[in-house]
Amino acid sequence: MNASNIIAVIPSCLSFVACLALAGCGAAASGSEQTDPIASESDLLSSKCPPPVDPSIAVPDGNRLAFQFDAVGVQIYACQASATGAAWVFTAPEADLLNKHGKVVGRHFAGPTWEAKDGSQVVGARIAGVTPDASAIPWLLLGATSHVGDGLLSTVSYIQRLDTVGGIAPSADACTVDHVGESARVPYTATYFFYEAGKACHCP
Repeated sequence: MNASNIIAVIPSCLSFVACLALAGCGAAASGSEQTDPIASESDLLSSKCPPPVDPSIAVPDGNRLAFQFDAVGVQIYACQASATGAAWVFTAPEADLLNKHGKVVGRHFAGPTWEAKDGSQVVGARIAGVTPDASAIPWLLLGATSHVGDGLLSTVSYIQRLDTVGGIAPSADACTVDHVGESARVPYTATYFFYEAGKACHCP
């Protein structure tokens, strides 16, 4: 091969190496998913690249997007006595976690806790939030505080709650001293993005 041919091949080789690197990033993730009974049947991710968000709820460097679930359920509020009479107080979420095909693969409940079908759980604590839509509950960044079991959720480090619809507390007029002790179950949907420690894949 003469020099000109060698020079012509170099860019292709470099592109090929770059593609291999990116493919390896994706392959490593998909390989782990294939060994997990939940992941293998649910196509957990449509992309390994997290969505753009306000910097205040961005996941710190050193963490990568592992998988995501849609949530369909309710936000539960209780009408409780307050210094001014009565007010709605958030008590717990209650939702099914769905994969991209709409199959239930877990649940979300008080804690806040996320539980997968394999029994693994992660409990999170709010770090920050933003409200892109006043008619919906905020988008959140939560940090994992504890885990249960050895499964899909056992290595989760951070959770983002994004793309929320609904879920805000009922009107204050519906919670007066005459209604103390009552509860309201307000429908909501959201997408939860779960992260784990590790180098993030290259994203545009």
